[in-house]
Amino acid sequence: MKEPLVPDPRNYYAQEILKDGTQITIRAIRKNDKASILAAFRALDREAVYSRFFSPKSNLTNAELEQITNVDFRQDIALVATSRVNGEDIVVGDGRYAAAKGEKRGCAEVAFIVAEPYRGRGIAALLLRHLTRIAQKSGLAAFEADVLTYNAPMLAVLQRSGLPICRRRDREIIHVTLSLRSAEAPELKRGT
Repeated sequence: MKEPLVPDPRNYYAQEILKDGTQITIRAIRKNDKASILAAFRALDREAVYSRFFSPKSNLTNAELEQITNVDFRQDIALVATSRVNGEDIVVGDGRYAAAKGEKRGCAEVAFIVAEPYRGRGIAALLLRHLTRIAQKSGLAAFEADVLTYNAPMLAVLQRSGLPICRRRDREIIHVTLSLRSAEAPELKRGT
């Protein structure tokens, strides 16, 4: 069986259609996404912000926006999901991983955030599938994520990923490890 082509992560681009027919673009984050990222962040409710950053946060600083959008695409990979709204592409989701160094080499921390009106529509799952393909192509062995125990939607995305999963609870946090070597890249299906 021929291995699917995975483009250079810096130029990653794919079209997807959600079950409800909404067309979504999954692409590499760009430096000029700062305004759209900031607008998406400001539209998040406090619970979503806390679930992603593990602390209350009311805004993103210029330095944080720079860090979010200035990705090396070797150790750190960041993809955004965009949707066309009123003739403009807006960021509706962000998925990324940061490869570990040292004794955890071969693993990467993975994280997602999806804009309020787009939650529950499969965007985090799509981002995870695309990130998985990139990570497997680059030789990573596992994704890791720390998820708050009450973040059932994120836990469900990870559980349904099709990847072998290991979960360990430590108080209010569940540490999840997804094996990338034990399974082929999850199939990218249209309409998921």
